[in-house]
Amino acid sequence: MPIVLKQKLTEEILSCALINNYDFKYHGVKAWNSRATAEAEYASFILEQGMDELWNWELFELDENQVKIGNVKLNNNPNKHLFLTPEGKLQSR
Repeated sequence: MPIVLKQKLTEEILSCALINNYDFKYHGVKAWNSRATAEAEYASFILEQGMDELWNWELFELDENQVKIGNVKLNNNPNKHLFLTPEGKLQSR
């Protein structure tokens, strides 16, 4: 299952500028394919995004379908943010 970053206090799922398999830029959910890769890369990734509060983020498992739904809800719009509701649903704001 994909591993994403979730903000501990706000439940925000990290989204950012990414490049897809066709070399097109888009705004979407940053996900790793394995926990080992996520654990090795997430700290430097957060710092590359200009954020320095590593302790505010945790690795979180979403299924592949949830990542796809999250990307649809973000609608390639960098002004939107994705959140996990208490019911486990994804919501964009």
